[in-house]
Amino acid sequence: MAFILPDQVDVFPHPYLSQEDGFLAVSENITVERLLLAYQFGIFPWNGPEDPVLWWYTHPRCVLYPEEIKIQKSMKSYLNNEKFGWSMDTSFDRVIDHCMRAKRKDQQGTWITDIIKTSFQQLHEMGYAHSVEIWQEEKLVGGLYGLSLGKIFFGESMFAHVSNASKFALIKLAQWLKDRNFWLIDCQQDTAHLRTMGSQLISKEDFFEILKRNALQETLLGPWVK
Repeated sequence: MAFILPDQVDVFPHPYLSQEDGFLAVSENITVERLLLAYQFGIFPWNGPEDPVLWWYTHPRCVLYPEEIKIQKSMKSYLNNEKFGWSMDTSFDRVIDHCMRAKRKDQQGTWITDIIKTSFQQLHEMGYAHSVEIWQEEKLVGGLYGLSLGKIFFGESMFAHVSNASKFALIKLAQWLKDRNFWLIDCQQDTAHLRTMGSQLISKEDFFEILKRNALQETLLGPWVK
């Protein structure tokens, strides 16, 4: 049974109380303050456009350590020959718009609702949310966005209009985070695509211990520059 979060109370039940599938709580609204609190404890919203706000703490947790990013042979030519250009935090609104419209296998519609979009745009203006943009002949062909707290980047969504554009974005992000001593990228959901990039599953207990240590780390507020 999920917990109901009253609008006037900004607290969350302990993540260990989430159900087997990770479902933890439900609320009627989202604020940037509630989002920042949620992500501090590894909790994130994920629901359809017609649903109330559903909050999750998925476990075991899919994470990617920046230093363990896997670069497949097919990607090395993209990195060596500069087939793509890339940037950070130059087109956040466009990236989230493309992620909203991206078609996902086995998904009807998008979980990036208007309130999620607006909230993350506010977080971007506050310096917490960031994007990676991938360019080909001056066209935006791929990218990703997420939230940064302490030494963790909480990945939200990615898109690609040409082959390998989203992989290129994740590789560039991981390399950039590694150079700045970030601990991990939280992938939230376990997918075959992320596994090929080097992601792995860790227990809810191990993830929560990392989150507790992360709460003491300073956040690198944006805008980020490559």
